[in-house]
Amino acid sequence: MTDDHTVAEMSCAGNAILQTPSFDRLAREGVRFTNAFCTNALCAPSRAAVLTGAFSHVNGIRGNSEVAGQVESLDPSVATFPQLLQFAGYQTALVGKYHIRQDPKGFDTWTIHPGQGEYFDPEFIHNGETIRKEGYATDITGDLALEFLEGRDSDRPFCLVYQFKAPHRPFTPAPRHANLFKDVTIPVPATYEDDYATRKIAGLAEDMKFHVSLERDYDDIPDGISESEKKDWIYQRFIKDRYRTLLGVDENIGRVLDYLDANDLTNDTLVIYTSDHGYFCGEHDWYDKRFMYDPAMRIPLLIRPPRGVADHVADEIVMNVDYAATILDYCDLETPDTVQGRSLKPILDGAPPANWRDTAYYHYYENSWELHGKGDEAMAEPYSYFTPHRVGPHRGIRTNHHKLIHYYSEDYWELFDLVDDPDELRNRFSDPATQPLVTDLQARLQEERERYGDVN
Repeated sequence: MTDDHTVAEMSCAGNAILQTPSFDRLAREGVRFTNAFCTNALCAPSRAAVLTGAFSHVNGIRGNSEVAGQVESLDPSVATFPQLLQFAGYQTALVGKYHIRQDPKGFDTWTIHPGQGEYFDPEFIHNGETIRKEGYATDITGDLALEFLEGRDSDRPFCLVYQFKAPHRPFTPAPRHANLFKDVTIPVPATYEDDYATRKIAGLAEDMKFHVSLERDYDDIPDGISESEKKDWIYQRFIKDRYRTLLGVDENIGRVLDYLDANDLTNDTLVIYTSDHGYFCGEHDWYDKRFMYDPAMRIPLLIRPPRGVADHVADEIVMNVDYAATILDYCDLETPDTVQGRSLKPILDGAPPANWRDTAYYHYYENSWELHGKGDEAMAEPYSYFTPHRVGPHRGIRTNHHKLIHYYSEDYWELFDLVDDPDELRNRFSDPATQPLVTDLQARLQEERERYGDVN
């Protein structure tokens, strides 16, 4: 797993500038999912959803922040897939970024960054003891993954969770990649100059804009340039450093894939690559995530099952709560009732069920805690609870054709036609012509809330 990676940042997904041979290899030897989504585009909640196969309101982690002075923890009554594998006799290890504030459970050994971690000479917590390692964090995570694999008991099955800090901001590439793309001009997104004309909440997310918040990241912005030139300068630096940082990830994924080959493990190993959520890379003039818009909600997902498949692209709607069910299914272990996702194994086998879902469900909570448990009618002072990015709590559903979003503390709605308006620029919720559709989608949203038990 990476942090903040987008589907567009892989050459197997069509990026002509950033070449990613290891990601491409996984896609070529497995399945690339084009409609994979996170259920809450924030680090800790997304990682908790992956570990438990359950939504935030079930697993206990809704945001990255403390709530009333208390650190959120995974609900101990909700099992994680590493715990279940460990109980079944698997050797389990976690290395790299974790970003859940309690010590990991279900792992025989773990070496993790505290919090966000550092890119150079980073501090780690190894089985509870603080240590520091020299080098570049992405390479060190690769080293730790290989150390576990080389030291494991070869007579027992294993589960390795290795998670890179990269490409989390501030994007810091390895020195070997620092000057790549220097003479390349990377095109800006189609929504780079968004005016938010029909989207009130989006227009208030001022701190997510390049020219508002990212200037402080760079001390070498040329003097005497206009504001628009400054924005363009920041964008080029921003996106090139992201690409450079991702190359280190691709290389270290390749190291582990090569190890599996060299040790005759490839045909017996399920490999899953994903990110905790997507990221705005200039879309809507933003960086960061949180909003239910596709650049943040959509996530890369590459899965190579044991013995592989032949370069398949799957367009079924999947969510990150599906990973735990998939892993347990491949390991022939019972899936507990707390897992709300579905196994992707039938899709990977080329036989997706006829009743596969047609809707993804999303709920972003952060800093809406005074509303939690009070029902939708609870109301705070407008935006008084916002993070610095001013993204209000919201929930919604996404189908292949439409997206409905409800900012429930403001009772503000958005409706997008994703076929006619894939960039989500035109909110059609109040359009008289869409009212039958609005009624239908609101009913479907309520059905999804009830399906997953998210009704408080």
